[in-house]
Amino acid sequence: MNDQTRPSMRGHLKPFKDYQAAHFLFETSKDGRVATIRLNRPERKNPLTFESYAELRDLFRDLTYASDIRAVVITGAGDNFSSGGDVFEIIEPLTQMAMPDLIAFTRMTGDLVKAMKKCPQPIIAAVDGICAGAGAILAMASDMRLATPEAKTAFLFTRVGLAGADMGACGILPRIIGQGRAAELLYTGRSMNAAEGERWGFFNALYERATLEDEAKKLAKSLADGPWFAHSMTKTMLNQEWAMGLDEMIESEAQAQAICMATGDFRRAFEAFAAKQRPVFEGN
Repeated sequence: MNDQTRPSMRGHLKPFKDYQAAHFLFETSKDGRVATIRLNRPERKNPLTFESYAELRDLFRDLTYASDIRAVVITGAGDNFSSGGDVFEIIEPLTQMAMPDLIAFTRMTGDLVKAMKKCPQPIIAAVDGICAGAGAILAMASDMRLATPEAKTAFLFTRVGLAGADMGACGILPRIIGQGRAAELLYTGRSMNAAEGERWGFFNALYERATLEDEAKKLAKSLADGPWFAHSMTKTMLNQEWAMGLDEMIESEAQAQAICMATGDFRRAFEAFAAKQRPVFEGN
């Protein structure tokens, strides 16, 4: 049975190339493989609202069923990434809500992080300028982060009388930069400058403002053109193995690798190598 006659679940997937976002900008590359999400309120440094939180959560959930999108870039309009939750559209209403509404809100924001972690596409954050509060969480929840030298990242929840434990920060941030450094940022709410962020491993690389987005899209394209089913498996393992012991990790990776070995992409890579050609991956 060849790839053309083999039964497939691809009919249950749908393209996202023409997705129309209501509370941010969404665009894709010409081939539909790389999506760019742009927080788009530059006059306020791209803050989040109840509506943008919910739409981002739903979009990342739905990308699990995308037939075209293979990598995602998230960035901000203007010279800033995001200032976090809007002071007057989120923080002020929260001070007047009863507990059932507050827990509904914090669960919704947490669901955004879970959706980002569970969607199969690698997510690359392109961070410039202010990256604070929930904006810093969006960068943290991405799989890789590129930034400009002007980037200033702050988990400033304690500055408004809240715990540093927000949207998974106490669990995820230490795994990226280490327990002591994460504790400092979460207790003090101070800004981490770009040089610190790169040195500590929060940022994968720094680029000048004029080239940042192009570099992020270039990285995303290289992933989208690669063995993207295998990339989705890598992402699953990176997230899933946090709560595993060594034996469980090795067994899970044995299963994951065997699954990838059964794909056509694995065969195509070998055949291309043998023919001294570049493999063309199809995600199956």
